[in-house]
Amino acid sequence: MPTRPSKRKLTDAETTNNLAHRIMAQTTGEKNPAAVALGKLGASKGGKARAAALSKSERMAIARRAAQARWGKK
Repeated sequence: MPTRPSKRKLTDAETTNNLAHRIMAQTTGEKNPAAVALGKLGASKGGKARAAALSKSERMAIARRAAQARWGKK
């Protein structure tokens, strides 16, 4: 049975256009205001809500695992 790629490969023109769009967006500071607002909404309450939902012992366990991952292996 012949195999096909799961995603269509982009042509050189398509990749060039994508690159040009990203460069223009970075240069002009162009952003989608709806996406920015949605990101700020989730970010502003995400950590606080998670911290409120966890008990002190759960937060300590997470902190221990994070410290071990960061400094444990050398």
